[in-house]
Amino acid sequence: MKITTVGIDLAKNVFQVHGVNERGKTMLKKQLKREQMMLFFTNLPPCLIGMEACGSAHYWANQLQRVGHIVKLMPPQFVKPYVKTNKNDAADAEAICEAVTRPTMRFVPIKSREQLAVLALHRARQGFVKARTAQANQIRGLLAEQGIIIPKGIVHISLRLPKILEESENDLPGTFRQLLNRLGEHLKELDRHTKELEVQIQRWHRENTASKKLAQIPGIGPITASALVASVGNATNFENSRQLAAWLGLVPRQHSSGGKQTLLGISKRGDSYLRTLLIHGARAVLRVAERKAEHAGSWLAGIMRRRNQNVAAVALANKNARIVWALLAHDRVFEPNYGATA
Repeated sequence: MKITTVGIDLAKNVFQVHGVNERGKTMLKKQLKREQMMLFFTNLPPCLIGMEACGSAHYWANQLQRVGHIVKLMPPQFVKPYVKTNKNDAADAEAICEAVTRPTMRFVPIKSREQLAVLALHRARQGFVKARTAQANQIRGLLAEQGIIIPKGIVHISLRLPKILEESENDLPGTFRQLLNRLGEHLKELDRHTKELEVQIQRWHRENTASKKLAQIPGIGPITASALVASVGNATNFENSRQLAAWLGLVPRQHSSGGKQTLLGISKRGDSYLRTLLIHGARAVLRVAERKAEHAGSWLAGIMRRRNQNVAAVALANKNARIVWALLAHDRVFEPNYGATA
């Protein structure tokens, strides 16, 4: 009987493959080297292939789809319960093969090469931002040891550091001045890299129709919009808007039992980068809403009046995530007064 379902335990060089027929009987247990993968699956009749969403998973998914297979990616934490014995490559591949056939399994959208390239820009920018913040804090801490205090904020360092280096009355040793100058140049270099990547992201945003559509939502700018489009891809992979919000970790955790509903804080599952962008964008909207009279009787004003700022920001981020799903899934344009008009 022919193989209908295959589970692949991904690795760098040696891949474990487990295949079953339509009745669930094991038909294949095999190790493949990296250079053998495409040749083997090109000769294999089209079937359902399951993999864990880990490093290189999207690459292999695109390659295997190209030769006619149906590929599905799963979060590793949902595959773990299907491992029957001690952990090894063969047991993992068998668990993946079984998990991919479950009707209630949740799958990860497969990203194209263009999506991965845009997300690479975001990840690189995020790394430069973290390094820039760390470098600024190091400069501030070293100056504090010499009795010079600089207020928080990178802008204060860029303004005050040249004056500190030129001032002769602060009695800083020459070696320390040279070090400060080197660290200051490094900070400028990190800032330059960050801004250059932002320009690239904004250029891609201006050329992408879906990203420009999302940027019309208050609290979502070019950075957030491009990250959402690159991460979500086809929004119809989610059945409804709440699934997208849950995928981003913006819905409450539950600890319910015996018919009693107990809701906790947000689950914080999924992509922390996207969730952070949405919440920071919502905070910016809250600051503007406090100063505008037209927001007095709105939904957001009611949330801000009843709850604290953090809860209101998360609620708005959740709402924006649902709007994002509606715009992408139904190919609509954002209308600020859509609810009132309906």
